[in-house]
Parts: sequence; C-alpha cells; structure tokens
Amino acid sequence: MNVNRRVLTLDEFTIQQLRDFPNATGELSNLLRDIGLAAKRVNVEVNKAGLVDILGDAGNMNVQGEDVKKLDVFANNQFMGVLRHGISCAGIGSEELDDIAVFDDEISNQSKYVCLFDPLDGSGNIDVNVSIGTIFGVYRRVSEKGRPCTKADFLQAGIKQVAAGYIIYGSSTMMVYATRRGVNGFTLDPSIGEFTLSHPNIKCPLSGNIYSVNHGNFFQFGDGVKKYIDQCQKKNKSNGGPYSQRYIGSMVSDVHRNLIKGGIFMYPATTDKQNGKLRLQYECNPFAFLIEVAGGKATDGKLRILDIVPETLHQRSAFFGGSQHMMEELEDCMKNSN
Repeated sequence: MNVNRRVLTLDEFTIQQLRDFPNATGELSNLLRDIGLAAKRVNVEVNKAGLVDILGDAGNMNVQGEDVKKLDVFANNQFMGVLRHGISCAGIGSEELDDIAVFDDEISNQSKYVCLFDPLDGSGNIDVNVSIGTIFGVYRRVSEKGRPCTKADFLQAGIKQVAAGYIIYGSSTMMVYATRRGVNGFTLDPSIGEFTLSHPNIKCPLSGNIYSVNHGNFFQFGDGVKKYIDQCQKKNKSNGGPYSQRYIGSMVSDVHRNLIKGGIFMYPATTDKQNGKLRLQYECNPFAFLIEVAGGKATDGKLRILDIVPETLHQRSAFFGGSQHMMEELEDCMKNSN
C-alpha cells in the first residue's frame, strides 16, 4: 500500500469527492466532517487524560452492565453534542445510552441520516495508556423525512450503511472511513489541527500471518474455532510457519492493524456468552462494512454480518473478520467441525 504524501485535508477530500457527483447534497460529507470535529475534541482529552480528573470509572454502569469510564462519558457527550448542533444527523444510537437520542428540531428532522456509535471502544485500556478508539456507522433514514427519526431507522441490517469507520487514538490519531466507493485513512496533523489523507484507497491484503483472539477463552470456544486456532499455531500455507498472535483488547486497534498488514480478528461466542459479546450495531456492522469494502470478509461464524437484521438496539453477536483467504481457512475449519 502506498502512503500518500500530498497534504489533502478531510474537508478538501470530501469536497473533492462531491465534484464527481453534481447532484449530491453534501449532507453525508458534512456529517463525516462533524464526526472528525468531535474526534479532534476527544483526542485532546485522550492525550491529557493522565493530567486531569478524567481517568478511571464514572461510578455507574451502561446499558450493557459494564463499568462506564469517565472518558467514555466525555466522548459520548462530544459526539452527541456536535451532531445535535450540526445539520446532517436526525439522531444517534450509542452504546452508552439506553435508547436512541432523537434530535427533534426543524433542521434535524430534515436530515437524511442517523448514526450509531461506540464512543470509546477499548476503554478498559484508558488507565494503562493503550490505544483506544471510536466506531461509527451511518444509515439513511427509513422514516418520513421532515418528522423525528424513529427506532426503525436504527434497526437496519448493516448492508444498509452508507458509511462506516473508526478513529484510533494511538501514537498518532487516525480516522478511517468507508463508503461504497472505497476506504480512506486520515492522520491528524497536530501542527494544523486537521485530518490529512495519509492512507488512500486502503485494501485489506488477501492473506496475512496475524490472528487476533482472546486466547484466555480458548476452552469456551466451539470446536471449529479451536481447530482453526490450532492450525494457526502449527503451520500456514504462505510460509510454512505458525501465524503470530496479536491481541490488544481494543477492537479498533486489532482490526486496524490487521486491515493494514493482513490478518484475522476473532471474537467468538463462548459457553458463557452463546450469542457473542460484541454489539452488532455499534461494533460488528461498522467494521464488517469497512472490511468488505476493503476486500475482506466478516461473519458471525455462520452468517454474513451485514445480512443480519437486528431485533434490538443493543443486540450482541460473535464476530470474525479480516483477510479473505484467512477467513476461508476459518470457514473450512468451522464447516468440517459441525
């Protein structure tokens, strides 16, 4: 993959894309730039989290029954606030909220899109200075324009997304997003305070030598997953040696690495969590969309993630995604173990 050295900001890039579609309204471009603005605000707090009273737990739990970190709350408020005051979003769903947040005002009701967010993925790593991120998916409304959005707008299959992406707050801060036209990555340039195009037209390598999974749950996985992990540890087709295991515990970080270098990310169902643990709408669907646009595959072990029609806002799912050839190896192991 070639890294583009020309300085083209996120704003300039989205405007340039609009030139190819004279009839486009620019609403999606505005929405993506709003997400970039909120990400910059979150990035400031992430970078100084150890210096202010923002580390640690907020003292309550989210709807998932997980401890809410102070920075989770800050990130959720930033994305909600920026999109509420923008002109391109009718409402949001968030991992941190019990229900959808409807932006019921004259301008927002005219918006075509709704967003679903995991405001701060991997927040358990905040206190130990490990990379964390934001995940988002954008859907075109199915409810009547001009009226408040409804829950039906948020309970669409992932294939209905018009855009999806993530922001990774690491050694550098990157925003990577996909539309049906392709996947592009932007790195935040602190000298000008702008996201600049650094990774144009990202393609997921057909194969790789990295597998990412929480090995501590090995004995709770299904036989097919166990078989594939054993295969990863013994021999692979590309170089005759074992694959390398790399697992950070932040989905954004793990999938980002495997998207760039080639690999597979697995979060299987377990005997304790037979429906899986990851949130379908906030984590699985955005990454499945992005991985597929980049040329990879994503399933729940049986079904294509993007074809699953959610029944509830906080529905959970197993997730397997990454390089096409590695996904095919996994599918063979799971098929032969049934």
